[in-house]
This record gives sequence, C-alpha cells and structure tokens, in this order.
Amino acid sequence: MLDLSHYASLGEALREALQRWADHVCLIEADRDRENCRLTYRQFQERALPLARALQEHGFAPDERAAIIMTNQSKWLISAYAIFYAGGVLVPLDYKLSAREQWALLRHARASVLITEFPFWRALRQEGRLDELPLRLVLVTEAPPEADVGEALRWEEFRGEGEPTFVPRRREDVACIVYSSGTGGRPKGCLLTHENYLEQCRSLTAIYPFSPEVRYLSILPTNHAIDFMVGFIGPFVCGATVVHLRTLRPEYIREAFVRYKITHMSLVPLILKNLERGLRERFAALPAHKRVALRALMRLNRWLTRRRPNVRLSRRLFPDVHRAFGGHLEMLIVGGAFSEPATLQFFYDLGIPVANGYGLTEACTAVTVNDLRPFRADTVGKPLPGVEVKILNPDADGIGEVAVRGKNVMAGYLDDPELTAETIVDGWLLTGDLGWIDETGHLHLVGRKKNMIVTEGGKNIYPEDVETFFEGLAVKEFCIFAANYIWPERRLGDEQLVLVLHPFPGEEITEAVRRDVLARNRRLPDYKRVHGYLVWDRDFPRTASLKIKRTMLAEEIRARRSRADVHWL
Repeated sequence: MLDLSHYASLGEALREALQRWADHVCLIEADRDRENCRLTYRQFQERALPLARALQEHGFAPDERAAIIMTNQSKWLISAYAIFYAGGVLVPLDYKLSAREQWALLRHARASVLITEFPFWRALRQEGRLDELPLRLVLVTEAPPEADVGEALRWEEFRGEGEPTFVPRRREDVACIVYSSGTGGRPKGCLLTHENYLEQCRSLTAIYPFSPEVRYLSILPTNHAIDFMVGFIGPFVCGATVVHLRTLRPEYIREAFVRYKITHMSLVPLILKNLERGLRERFAALPAHKRVALRALMRLNRWLTRRRPNVRLSRRLFPDVHRAFGGHLEMLIVGGAFSEPATLQFFYDLGIPVANGYGLTEACTAVTVNDLRPFRADTVGKPLPGVEVKILNPDADGIGEVAVRGKNVMAGYLDDPELTAETIVDGWLLTGDLGWIDETGHLHLVGRKKNMIVTEGGKNIYPEDVETFFEGLAVKEFCIFAANYIWPERRLGDEQLVLVLHPFPGEEITEAVRRDVLARNRRLPDYKRVHGYLVWDRDFPRTASLKIKRTMLAEEIRARRSRADVHWL
C-alpha cells in the first residue's frame, strides 16, 4: 500500500494510487445479474479527469463545496475524486434523507455544486425554489433522454477538453463536511481535514492491511463514514478492488460473494443480525444429529482459534457455511452502532471473524477496533495507533465519559464555534458516550451521556431533529428525549425515543391527539419514530430566549416519573 505519511491530501494519494496500480481492476459496478461497468485504475482516472477539467472550466475553485447525493455506484467515486483533484471540499449527503432534509443541509453547507441522480433532483426541484440555494451548477446522472432536467446539466455529457490542473492541498485543509445530524434541529457539519482521513487510513491499515488481492463488497451507502473510508479510500490506496451493488436483495448479495470472490465486507449491526437470523434458521432445520455435530465443531473452532483467527482451518470445519459466503471471505467489518456480543461470538465460532470497534463522525470514523488477537466479543477494542482514549470523571466503577485525542479528531463544526468549544476541550473530543477501560486497554461502552440514540442501522438520531415532524400538535408544548437520557441504563442496544406531551391547562391528552401522534409517526422512517409518549403536567423550564432547558426538564422527569409511566406505542 502507499505510505500515506508522504502525502498532503486525499487527492494526491489517490492520484498516486491510480498511477501505481494502473492496470489492476479498482471498481466493479453490478446491478442484479448484470455488470454495469468494470474499471481499472487507469480507466477510472480517464473518466474522472475530464470531469475535473469541466468543473474547472465552469469556475469551480479550490475550497468550493460540492455535494453528492447518490446511491452506491461508480459515478459517486469518480465524482469524489474529480472534486478532490480540483481542490474542492466534498459534502457527502445521505440519499435516504427526504428532499426537505437534503435541501436544509445543502443550504447550511453552502454547496455551490451538486451531483445527484435524476430522481433525487426531481424531488429537490419540487421541494423549493432553487434560487434559495447557493447552487450554481447541478449535474444529474442517468436522466432519461426525454426528461426535463431544468437548470441542471447531464453528468454523462459534462466533460472538459485537455488536462485539468491538479490543485495541491495542505493536510490541515478541510477535505469533507460530513453531517452527523442536524436535518431538522441544529446542523452538525463535521469539518474533516485531509490529515484526519490520511491518519485514520494509516491507523486502520496498520491493523487490518489491505492489498491488491482484496475484493471488497460495498453495500453500505458510500456517504456513510465507514464505507467512505473502508470502501473507497482504504481499498484505493492499497490497490484493492471494490465491488458496488446497485441492489441489496439478499439473493444478489449472495451471488456477488461467489461471482466476485469477496474477501471483505462492511455492514451495520442490523444487517449482521439478519445474517445471523438466517443462519440460525438454516441450522434449526438440520436433523438433530447434525445440530449436535455443528455445536461441537463450533466449540472446537473457538478453542483452536482462541489466540487469533485461522480462516483456512475454519473453512475446513464449516465448508458449507463458507461456501455460502463465496469461499474467500476473510473478515466482516461492523460498526456505526452497538453490536451484541453474542452475535459477534456466533460468527467467530463459525470461523468468520467480525472486526468491530467504536467511532463517531467527529473522530473520522474509528477510535478503537478489536485486533482479533485474541478475539473478544465483550469490548469495542483498543485505541487505534496514534489515538488516545481516556475516561473523564470516572465513578467508583471506573465509568465516565469517553474522551478522544489524536490526528483523527475533526477541526470543528461548520459555522458553530460555540458547539465546537463545548465538544473539543483542550484538544480532547468529548464523545458523550459512557464507558470504562479494562486492565488490557480495551474499551467497554455502557451508555450515553448525551440526548441521542444510535440505531442498529448506524443512524445517529438527535431528538431535536425529529421534533419538527410533530409541530402543530394540539398540546401546549412538547419535546422528545432519548429514554436512556432521562432514565440512564448501563447498556446499549434497543434505544428508544420518548415524546413528552404537556397538554393545555385543564385538558388531557385526547384520543384525537393520540391519533395525530400515531399518524405523524407512521410517516417517519422507521429509525426516526418515537416509541412512546409521556404526559407531563408542568411547564417546561426555558431560557430567556424561550429555548427548552432540556437537561433541567430531564432531571425533573427523572425525579417524578419512571419508564412505567410511558405509553408505549
């Protein structure tokens, strides 16, 4: 792989990778049973440079911001590289957000360029007036020939003549603005520098080295912090091959494992849990004697690999299981949310190591990882090389807030010096997560200090972002809390949102209000829905500017109510 200490920017490192492994396949895009494209590193460069040239011809300047809203596909990575080549700042936005939410983030980021797919562009045009956004150039992919793209240009036709000018960047320059939340409340655009990404990649590949023999299956959205690092930057600077699937139907994922001899894949705990459920159902259908033999083999494999994984040995013990994953799988990578230890142990006992860890967007993806030497399902691993972790104000059990320091910590939040100062104190990133460190240096997480939840799908949900969907309820006031923020429990998983309703004086929560809550809830994505409501009979404490004092309100509720008082939906 490249020695990333020699490079000042992502654009510079990626440019070197495209030249070093010019004839090696870097990217395959597949859709169901057909292959849309297969590109070598040289061909990838040949597609990206005319795009970079055209951006420059249209006045795209260093430090300008370009947003991408796309599903996983080759055009995502090609566009990102063109932006970096031209010295721009990438703003990767979640394509699963509503047009309203995307609109708000485009405005907050002040992106001057948007690259998106036609359906998303059509939804954005219907959402509001384009002159309210700072966009001066929109590129739309895969628009039907007869489609009206309005002021946008077609990505496929947007090509410049001649060589683009490579724009050098410094390590301290911002590479990406990544939103950890803020679609409805206070936007949190993390300013991640070129140094953040280069050092994060160095640390990860020191523990889990990639090579040109690696074939990585990308099923998470590329805008997701994990896949951006492990499914783009990491593989490319190591000469590996990335396989993008345009469909997530299980039968095509299974086929991709076999067809492309996949060695690595990243996923969130929800998908890992679904894989476990499917395997357990298959095992339960086996004859009794085969189930007994399987359990015995799993115990044997655990003992034989107690110091470190031995995938070749495990493939001999469980040939059918490993053939189902293509026969070449070396490792699964899971992150973005809490993973149940029993699930991690289940896969390890079958000879499929699952590399889990802990991270957050503000720390450029990962803070700790399990190095699998030996495998431990009960922790989120040790700090990455070059990363420091400490526990602030530990209690008698050693539990306190997790703080992080290192070159992976963001420069701050976009246009929010107050929140930046609250979050980064004396160089330490205050994560808002609670944990403790054992005698071997492994970090254990037990809960959250801040008012938020992380879903099994790896989504950070801040209650303030959900509150906008409940505006206009027939109550005096309301707000939303993470249940664990009001009633702390020293565990993670199954995190829930609670809607606190304060009715008008002399009134109760009527059936009409309850139906309204249910109706609004149904219109929300699953991961944003509230799980219950609590009736509160006092005025919310507020600041002079009438903002709710959430910490004070949570303390009052904690003192007078319990989880048993919640009306669960």
